[in-house]
Amino acid sequence: MPLESSASGPTRAWSWVPTLYYGQGLPYVVVMTVSTVLYKNLGVSNTDIALFTSWLYLPWVIKPLWSPVIEFLGRKRAWVITLQFAMAGGFALIALAIPGGTFFRTTLALFWVVALSSATHDIAADGFYLLALPPASQAAFVGVRSTFYRLAMLSGQGGLVWLAGRLDSHGLAPAWVQVFWLLAAGYGVLAFFNLVMMPHPPADNAAVRQGNFGRDYLTAFVAFFQRPTLVRMLAFLLVYRFAEAQLLKLVNPFLLDRREAGGLGLTDQQVGILYGEFGVAALILGGILGGVAIARGGLRKWLWPMATAMSLPNLVFVYLALAQPSNEMVIGASLVVEQFGYGFGFAAYLVYLMQMAEGPYRTAHYAIGTGFMALGMMIPGLWAGWLQERIGYTHFFGWVLIAAVPSLAVTFWVRRGLPDSRRAESAAR
Repeated sequence: MPLESSASGPTRAWSWVPTLYYGQGLPYVVVMTVSTVLYKNLGVSNTDIALFTSWLYLPWVIKPLWSPVIEFLGRKRAWVITLQFAMAGGFALIALAIPGGTFFRTTLALFWVVALSSATHDIAADGFYLLALPPASQAAFVGVRSTFYRLAMLSGQGGLVWLAGRLDSHGLAPAWVQVFWLLAAGYGVLAFFNLVMMPHPPADNAAVRQGNFGRDYLTAFVAFFQRPTLVRMLAFLLVYRFAEAQLLKLVNPFLLDRREAGGLGLTDQQVGILYGEFGVAALILGGILGGVAIARGGLRKWLWPMATAMSLPNLVFVYLALAQPSNEMVIGASLVVEQFGYGFGFAAYLVYLMQMAEGPYRTAHYAIGTGFMALGMMIPGLWAGWLQERIGYTHFFGWVLIAAVPSLAVTFWVRRGLPDSRRAESAAR
């Protein structure tokens, strides 16, 4: 059978890889970003928004602990489809819960269910991708994966937020109910599409892979913590985004907050376009250029400039808080600058994570590394809202600049231990 017509061939892969990774990105951006806009619209305090939505990172922090279950219990295709339908159901339940008197507690619990499902889906989807495609096609579709994951960010952070503002004719709560019903229906269609289109690779058979997997995974887990550079590595994973983790939790509340409260008083539609569309586009462009730069010059050469590029543009938020401009072009340009710097700087983090995972236990070590990555975002975000409500937006954004100092310090420390090479970093794409 020709490769193009086989279940795992490149032509067939176009029918399921884009929807698989769009379906991976959308729940994440809804849980971590769209939820903050929802809660701000419905009157939840910044303290509670930052604290409780930061805890939603926890499933991604601890997902390496149950990844062996996905490996040896059931088929990964079945896990993917089941979890996608479960997340569609979760979005529908959120739509039902929004009008309730205990909406915050109920929707938060449902976001937890979606977050747990999404983190588990990540494991199954990535595993299925490796099983369903031969190595040459895996490499060829890396860019496709990344593109559709980022399109999900545009759809969620931009499209869904814009839609909530567009539907706000009878109040924001009814608008968000409609948004989540549409999201549930759309995600259900995506799950059904994947049910039909995803192949059934022969290798996706749990019985074939059982063996001594549990013992091997435990060995891999121990090996991760026996690395001679463990302290330096964990410091980088946990601290590199220390400032950005605090900033991200307050961007949407700041943009939406009343001017008399120190915010910019934007509508959901404005936030969806300026931050969710133009901002995310700049983030993507920054990430692409960051990957190109590392591929040409090596991580050691670019690590320090990228760390600076991620921290210094946060000055725009100090300006926005002080000046409170009303011109959309000024606000949009400021957000584009900050997001471009974040995307450019984050490329270094991803490449370091890929390099760290090299060795005989690459998959397991990468999963553990992403868990520490999520922990590095979760912990600083817990107190960000509390701090902002006590010192105001201007001083909070000033603090974010100061909080970049530990990030720059650990970057300087880690950079000294990197090899001075110009090896291509294809993982940064």
